[in-house]
Amino acid sequence: MNRAGNGSTVVDERTGGGVSGDAVTDRNRRKTTAASRLSRWNGKRSLWLLGLLAPASALLPSQLVLWTGLPIFWWSGVMVFFVLIPIIDVLAGEDGDNPSDSEAEDMQDDRFYRWCTYMFLPVQFVTLLVACWMWAFGSLSGIDKTGLAVTIGLVAGTGINAAHELGHRIEEHERWLAKVALMQTFYGHFFVEHNRGHHVRVATPADPASARLGESVWAFLPRSVFGGLRSAWRLEMQRLDRRNIKRWSIRNNLLHTWLMSAALFGGLALIFGPGILPWLVLQAVVGFLLLEMVNYVEHYGLLREKNERGRYVRCSPRHSWNSDRLCTNIFLYHLQRHSDHHANPAKRYQTLRTCDEAPQLPVGYATMVMMAALPPLWRRVMDRRVLAHYDGDISRANVLPRRRERILRRYAA
Repeated sequence: MNRAGNGSTVVDERTGGGVSGDAVTDRNRRKTTAASRLSRWNGKRSLWLLGLLAPASALLPSQLVLWTGLPIFWWSGVMVFFVLIPIIDVLAGEDGDNPSDSEAEDMQDDRFYRWCTYMFLPVQFVTLLVACWMWAFGSLSGIDKTGLAVTIGLVAGTGINAAHELGHRIEEHERWLAKVALMQTFYGHFFVEHNRGHHVRVATPADPASARLGESVWAFLPRSVFGGLRSAWRLEMQRLDRRNIKRWSIRNNLLHTWLMSAALFGGLALIFGPGILPWLVLQAVVGFLLLEMVNYVEHYGLLREKNERGRYVRCSPRHSWNSDRLCTNIFLYHLQRHSDHHANPAKRYQTLRTCDEAPQLPVGYATMVMMAALPPLWRRVMDRRVLAHYDGDISRANVLPRRRERILRRYAA
């Protein structure tokens, strides 16, 4: 043992090399610090695997009907998404935990979280195959098949959420997985519109996916669905023109994602018969309408301010509604921490934080979607929250143009 200053050196007699005792101590200290940083998140880390229960829930109907004899369970997706999850949200309460900067840095590169989203896809497509078999060969009535299609469609809608997470990444394989996740809903243009359209124009009147104060969800849905489609086509044409690529090329992101969906639907029809096509269409419609109803909730009435140059300010947590209910956070990969997502879109889902600055929803997304389906109830709950967010000045909100004067008069006091 040799002394070197205040630190000891352990010498390897075969090589003549040495390792400072201080260096060993520092290395051990770093390991201990990293372990302590992650210890609080280890419990939640394992919870992310529960997110796979969302697609797996579509396997429930056939088993529940088999064991109970009650055909109502073909609609079990509705029960899970709009009864069970809201109840668990109430019982589990708020999440509340935010990763520190050092924790977020460690978590950002942890591949465990990536595999939680990757594994969603095979479970999603297994449930689709099972449903196709039931539609083709099961002894289901028309109502039963409709219930199963709605259940599968709700899973497909959460699949769009997995595509949302994957589509924000720069890794090429994850971006392709996002397109795969969108195949089931025939909503491949979301890959283009969400990143290059919605994130640029969010919380402005120019964004078809930002709901306006006074606009019902039933008026919003066609505006968002068709407006998003038009926007995606325009954005993709601009990209292709800039790169001197033919518009009707396989390198057109819209065309090849739609072809992927067509190949999926066509292949399933060849295997199970063309009789499944109406049910495939129905589940796809349910899936993308669920997505758009969530869009309605996420930015209702919120408007970015303009700077002295007349341009909209950078998106901040103030421009998205936030919810931190633990159960829905797990099932939707922190989508409810939407304020941080829009302020920092490069963050992976596991590192998103809940923000005090953000306007807060009273309950989780599942309950809010049901509330949105009843416009009078929605307005009663949400309009006053928009008003409070803007300190009583409703003119600062994103107001439906054709009702603007009436809404401003109503809240003038």
